[in-house]
Amino acid sequence: MVKRIKRAAVLGSGVMGSGIAAHLANVGIPTLLLDIVPQELTKEEEAKGLTLEHKEVRNRFVNQALQKLLKQKPAPLMSKEKLALIETGNFADDFHRLAEADWIIEVVVENLAVKKQVFQKIDEVRKQGSIVSSNTSGISIEAMAEGRSEDFKKHFLGTHFFNPPRYLKLLEIIPTKDTDPNVVSFMKKFGEDVLGKGVVMAKDTPNFIANRIGTYGLLVTVREMMKGGYSIGEVDSITGPLIGRPKSATFRTLDVVGLDTFVHVANNVFEKVEGEEKEAFRVPDFMKAMLEKGWLGSKSGQGFFLKKGKDILELNYETLEYEPSKKLKTPAVEMSKQAKGLGNKLKALVYADDRAGALLWNILSPVLIYSAQLLGEIADDIVAIDRAMKWGFGWEMGPFETWDAIGVEASVRKMQTEGRKVPAWVTDMLDRGHTTFYKSENGNVLFYDKGEYKAIEENAKVIHIKRLKEEKGVIKKNSGASLIDVGDDVALLEFHSPNNAIGLDIVQMINYALEEVDRNYKGLVIGNQGKNFCVGANLAMILMEAQDDNYFEIDLVVRQFQQAMMNIKYSPKPVVAAPFAMTLGGGTEICLPTARIQAAGETYMGLVEVGVGLIPGGGGNKELYIKHLSSMPNGVEFDLQKVANKVFETIAMAKVSTSAIEAKEMNFLNEKDGITMNGDHLLYDAKQAVISLYDSGYQPPVRKKIPVVGETGYATLLLAAQSMHLSGYITDHDLTIAKKLAYVIAGGKVPFGTEVDEQYLLDLEREAFLSLVGEPKSQARMQHMLVKGKPLRN
Repeated sequence: MVKRIKRAAVLGSGVMGSGIAAHLANVGIPTLLLDIVPQELTKEEEAKGLTLEHKEVRNRFVNQALQKLLKQKPAPLMSKEKLALIETGNFADDFHRLAEADWIIEVVVENLAVKKQVFQKIDEVRKQGSIVSSNTSGISIEAMAEGRSEDFKKHFLGTHFFNPPRYLKLLEIIPTKDTDPNVVSFMKKFGEDVLGKGVVMAKDTPNFIANRIGTYGLLVTVREMMKGGYSIGEVDSITGPLIGRPKSATFRTLDVVGLDTFVHVANNVFEKVEGEEKEAFRVPDFMKAMLEKGWLGSKSGQGFFLKKGKDILELNYETLEYEPSKKLKTPAVEMSKQAKGLGNKLKALVYADDRAGALLWNILSPVLIYSAQLLGEIADDIVAIDRAMKWGFGWEMGPFETWDAIGVEASVRKMQTEGRKVPAWVTDMLDRGHTTFYKSENGNVLFYDKGEYKAIEENAKVIHIKRLKEEKGVIKKNSGASLIDVGDDVALLEFHSPNNAIGLDIVQMINYALEEVDRNYKGLVIGNQGKNFCVGANLAMILMEAQDDNYFEIDLVVRQFQQAMMNIKYSPKPVVAAPFAMTLGGGTEICLPTARIQAAGETYMGLVEVGVGLIPGGGGNKELYIKHLSSMPNGVEFDLQKVANKVFETIAMAKVSTSAIEAKEMNFLNEKDGITMNGDHLLYDAKQAVISLYDSGYQPPVRKKIPVVGETGYATLLLAAQSMHLSGYITDHDLTIAKKLAYVIAGGKVPFGTEVDEQYLLDLEREAFLSLVGEPKSQARMQHMLVKGKPLRN
């Protein structure tokens, strides 16, 4: 068996195949992508005088798929540079090259006969010990392996990715009876540690776990809508974030997935099950009519919804005509909006005696019962089912967590009163006096399994801040942040202000944390497990002080923030930032001066203050400039002006990385900084970075002077800004901001090449920041961002 996957091959370059190849490239694995040879020439190929024998023609399908990867949104590639890791070929000319691959993934058409043919050919050319898997969404894995060699069968399994493979966390692994257990455990570890996935072990049943329950739930919703006379828009208005589901709710999700794909997945179960369950997977006639009309959703321009100008229309499923979109408003909906926490929101909804309550109860209760009925058939435990739904369908709570939230006893009573058949193991659990599927004990979460509670098995790299706090308490906390002991003599500073926005409370905790760590710890991790790492400074506070002409107060806050950043930079003990998701403005400014950044693969970094009429004020301009300078090779002459231009452009255009890999290309991260593909492992990796720095005798950086481009460089930067203004690319106020920024980056009125102190640059930055805070147009931008959540171009 392979010990490491150095090279991979993907067979089939459709949306899934090319997406999987892109994700393998994202994690640095060279991948061969193959597809069939075209049978006829296109008009363009004929015009070029090409024949069916030309390589360009023979690799057409796969090369077209590669071009689509560059245009797709959201981007399947974390950086366009990663495309170089994907090599293209075709089944006829390049199949023998599968012998080079450590892992071969089949993603061809969903047809058992075709797949078996492909596996027969793979068996003939693969090297012994290489892993082979199928990305089928529901065809039997056992059936595919029939007739194959013993070594093939030992190394064969299902690996079901969810679309899009870069962003959706779930990877279902489906072994057969012949799969070597070592192969299964290797692929689980590889899936989690290298691919960054949440891996769930599934059984070889139709549609495995997530698609089986997800499809059932969607069809239950459609039937309840028809039975209760609700509209498509009404259903979507209450089956999204209100109940802990994605914004796309029910029908918008179907539009994104594609009705053809959904019907195929539903039919897959429909053909393989019997009785009541078969009926549950029968696709309603109106959906079949939509299919015939080609109304497949986003890819065909219309589906359950149709965009007309700025209006979004919903389909009337009875007349198949489009109407203005409606929302369901009831007392229960309003009550749930006031309730704190998802559990309380759900309780307020499902037991309510109104149209929203009735619909949600009639959707949720069958899904909970169905999930319980399938335990043992599709997965070994409730944890696998819950995780599959959360990671594959974006549910905030899995079915059994949801059941706990609404109360198992109360809901089962209601189900039985209505004549619903609750599985015997659930009623048996209640009879034994156990009233929840999960419970906490000594900081561990236990789950109910065959009459007893067991600890949830987890990758050793998973750290739960909430559990740590329950178990060990906190060292110190205030309204904005907490300092926590994360073991091994490492402390963690967790932000928990609204949106993790930086105010004086966080600044105070940074300073306290650094002092405490210097006395008692090896180092500090700055990280959290919120929705985003940090979206910047507390804008509302800055605007309020500015409107009250409290500039002395703002000056004080900015000085304190700058000083805290310098304290991080020159801390005697190593500080490691662990950014993820939105890491904007002040969030980026906190990361830049740390000894090391350990970023999640999905980290969107940028100094975006221009969007609110300001420039970075916490040292971000200086630190990004220093990061660029430090990336220059030692002893080699470089163009200082080019460095200044690059930094100016990044900040003036408010450029944000679309991944941590791109953040590295933009110099927000340098070569020493690390990237963690699995967000669940981020704090662990950051903690290891602290320990490694400490153990190797960490010394803070020596304070050095910084060369700047001065007056002549300022003139160059200004020229670039003015030409953008003249071409209508930026507004008058953008130009005002750009002038201030140029002055700061250039280092003011000094000769080119002058070496200046960091404090000098911080003073320039603070003065520019304060002068912009006083500008009415900047205040209008701040106001707009706070009210509308998007930038104003004034």
